[in-house]
Amino acid sequence: MNKYSGIAAGCLALLAACADEVPAPVADAPPGAEAEMPMEAAVENPFFSESPHYLGYPPFDLIENAHFQPAFERGMAEHIAEVEAIAGQEADPDFENTIVALELSGQLLNRVSAVFFALSSAHTNDDILALQQQLAPELAAHSDAILLNRDLFARISALHENRDSLGLDAESLRLLERAYIDFVRAGAALDAEQQETLRDLNARIAVLETRFSQNVLNEVNDSAVVVDSGEELTGLDEALITAAAATAEERGLPGQYVLPLLNTSGQPALASLQNRALRQRVLETSLARGSRGGEYDNLETVAEVLRLRAERAGLLGYESHAAYILEDETAGSVAAVNERLAELAPPTAANARREAEDLQRMIADSGEDFTLAAWDWAYYTEILRAERFDFDEAELRPYFELDNVLLRGVFYAAERLHGIRFEERSDLPVYQEDVRVFEVFDVTGEPLALFIADFYARPNKRGGAWMNAYVSQSHLLGSRPVVGNHLNVTKPPEGEPTLLTFDEVVTTFHEFGHALHGMFSDVRYPSFSGTRVPRDFVEFPSQVYEMWAVWPEVLENYAVHYETGEAMPAELLDKVLSTQQFNQGFATAEYLGAAIVDQALHQLAPEEVPAADQLLDFEAAALERAGLAMAEIPPRYRVPYFSHIMGGYSAGYYSYIWSEVLDADSAQWFRENNGLARENGTHFRRTLLSRGGAEDAMTLFRNFRGRDADINALLERRGLN
Repeated sequence: MNKYSGIAAGCLALLAACADEVPAPVADAPPGAEAEMPMEAAVENPFFSESPHYLGYPPFDLIENAHFQPAFERGMAEHIAEVEAIAGQEADPDFENTIVALELSGQLLNRVSAVFFALSSAHTNDDILALQQQLAPELAAHSDAILLNRDLFARISALHENRDSLGLDAESLRLLERAYIDFVRAGAALDAEQQETLRDLNARIAVLETRFSQNVLNEVNDSAVVVDSGEELTGLDEALITAAAATAEERGLPGQYVLPLLNTSGQPALASLQNRALRQRVLETSLARGSRGGEYDNLETVAEVLRLRAERAGLLGYESHAAYILEDETAGSVAAVNERLAELAPPTAANARREAEDLQRMIADSGEDFTLAAWDWAYYTEILRAERFDFDEAELRPYFELDNVLLRGVFYAAERLHGIRFEERSDLPVYQEDVRVFEVFDVTGEPLALFIADFYARPNKRGGAWMNAYVSQSHLLGSRPVVGNHLNVTKPPEGEPTLLTFDEVVTTFHEFGHALHGMFSDVRYPSFSGTRVPRDFVEFPSQVYEMWAVWPEVLENYAVHYETGEAMPAELLDKVLSTQQFNQGFATAEYLGAAIVDQALHQLAPEEVPAADQLLDFEAAALERAGLAMAEIPPRYRVPYFSHIMGGYSAGYYSYIWSEVLDADSAQWFRENNGLARENGTHFRRTLLSRGGAEDAMTLFRNFRGRDADINALLERRGLN
């Protein structure tokens, strides 16, 4: 969820985007680009003017690699000139000539950044990767040149001091207050010597974060598991076996099979591979990423980033990086997050141990004589699921064809709840042939937004799933949203249907919840648009939208057999719904373990940060202290490939469970108030989704729910009560 407008927020977001996850270097390039094209200015640079396409949709048909660097150079130069003009003007500061002027600045930089960082994640190439490394310190310096501008800060401070006498409306007053807070948190109040130290720290951190992110995806590709024979893949879906063979062929390994890895610790193939030795190899390979030595080892990089972040936090007056981050989130403090995680850890561990005992009994009952290991968990969980609920996860996939899930599920729920509708557009250019574009029309019939759907995995696309704002809504700028969802579904062989797993279905709904947050934005200032909310609030609307994936009216509409068109049998549907708490001990434990490690790492003072060769021991000790040290359940992300904490989620991975408290309570509200009823969607949109960051996040929640959140709904959902 990138932010590119608004001076303080925008500069920091550009820097954060530079450190986002990126795929491994490949020769592929965006449309119109040549892999080895030098980074020289083209005659006509499409970024130098507004896009000619509808709603400012990016001109992917005109963009070449050579356009990025000159656009960034001019964009940064123009931005600095605009800011210096604001800071140096003779007129006394007022809201329009200072705060609004800052909101309007940097438009060229915004345009190129939105496209560049989107492609660096979704469709990269060697030139983009090289430029990304170059830009990391340059954007850090650009951000500092604005946020540490003393004359500019003096104007903002003067306005802030007299804010109550300016006659500002609520959104404008909040913008002024946020600008002041952002500048102070960025170091604007430090003395000159301290600011110079801060500039150096920011530049070094930016370079290291970019190195980490590129290493992660290089390592994912480099660690793909090569299998010699098809017999070893027994149990794996035939379409996936075919895809593995095709991947091997592409890599020059005819007759073999390649299992690509996701960036999580666990891998999808572990749920179905019957060959235990291969399961062990897959998981051990996954867990070793980034810590096995060699070119892509990340341990030194992580240790240095942690130390520099802690040093920067101390310079800014905070005990730790976590204290710095959490002060500006809805959580408010380290103590609040530690208390929540500690509250959840004991029931989670107890639940997970009960699940482990069930699996161990199943192993013994099958006549096997080994102790349950991490690489066995997913496999025997699926057997237990089939036994306990009398169905196999593989039975579901024929009912989860991608187009049905998207059009008759994700879109259908939005149409029912919010009255919006979708029309596919084939006239707008895309950056890759599998990408689709839909126009979204509001309940009034008026155009609302454009939605980009990019669902398939590619070697030059980072792992995971995410939402991008290519154009953000703003009444000040007169802009309407262009947002995209990016997933990593395995593309089937030519002519075969795309059949999703149940987890992929839920992810598709989740990401569209982010998209709705962006599309429904109705704010004046770009700094508050869409998902520009506290990190521990941003996942809340997307997690709420997951509920519609299993809402009976929605599920019945999209869960139809891809060949026959017949609806999923009622008994299978009932079984799906009855498994909602199944394996929640494991799911909560692997997530909570990663969240606790993230906090432990970022609550350290500089001198407490472990050396590179001690990081994994520190990780193990943190899990032991929390009571979550189970060899059968490694954390969802281990330190050397924990990309969240090198991007926008440092000291913030807890936010998923924090947001889920709000989500579970909100889902209960929908159930109590007639579910998909249009008036419910209108209420949710009016009180929360449309407001972005224009009001305090928890005030928005109370406006929607009518009270503060109750944790009991979450405990019940996850079987922790």
